[in-house]
Amino acid sequence: MSQDTDVLVLGGAGVDTIVYVPELPLPYADSYMIDSGIRTRAGQTGDFVAVGLSALGLRTHHLDTLGDDPEGELVRALHRDKGIPLTAVPQPAGTKRAVNLVGPDGRRLSLYDTSRSHPDDRLPEPTVRALAEASRHVHVSLTHPCAHALPVLRETGVPLSTDLHDWDGENPYHEPFALAADVVFLSATALTDPERTMRRIAERGRAEVVVATAGAEGAHLLTDGELTRIPAVPPPTPVVDSNGAGDAFAAAFLFGRLSGEPPRRCALYGAVAGAHACTVPSTQTDVIGREELLKRVAEAEN
Repeated sequence: MSQDTDVLVLGGAGVDTIVYVPELPLPYADSYMIDSGIRTRAGQTGDFVAVGLSALGLRTHHLDTLGDDPEGELVRALHRDKGIPLTAVPQPAGTKRAVNLVGPDGRRLSLYDTSRSHPDDRLPEPTVRALAEASRHVHVSLTHPCAHALPVLRETGVPLSTDLHDWDGENPYHEPFALAADVVFLSATALTDPERTMRRIAERGRAEVVVATAGAEGAHLLTDGELTRIPAVPPPTPVVDSNGAGDAFAAAFLFGRLSGEPPRRCALYGAVAGAHACTVPSTQTDVIGREELLKRVAEAEN
């Protein structure tokens, strides 16, 4: 079958309502005045990965469930504006949504509305198979429909990646994703021993590469049994928001991998893209482009 798509992104479509707060954790008060405004925009993890991949020149397709509601229309509009093909499976419960509280230092607290997604949600198997077989790579989000799609995806033989986000290394929901993917991303935030968790993923699953991002401390890269620390790249302008940094890292890493770059250079791509994302307010979807990424990577290597 002709591979018309570089990366199929599965899941993670939705909207976020962004609220900039004076501090995190937010002390109890009857009310807060939000002078910066409260804004709702399309863009959850799958959307950001898809937008990041497309901005880097990769042919990207996004598949997920969406409701027939205003939130769903925001997601559809984002994909139309960015020129990213979207296959939307009807979701009677509505489009996934969340509220992100963002502090002055860029840290965030996300509140997810779980009523818009259910454990028995499914993506049509023929659709998943057809889109995967037409792709060079599939990136799988953690959202509910995607777990059920993993067996079909593995049958296609298409390489997989996933992002476990702030997995604690124990929650059983994340394990099928961790063990099915060839490339595994996760945050070191909730890990007491990142190396131990990374090696367990590689030993028990199929992962050729495991990357644990650690914010300003850089990232840990495990490949061929060797653990390497990837230094953080200084952001080009002040940090305003960490939302989307992990998605940007994953998109740029996959761009490098699909371009034939070795894992360490792929991780540098990710570090540069993640640093850029931290300079962009959550209310925007301004991701780094291919030319700018390669320019900053060259500067970081010199």
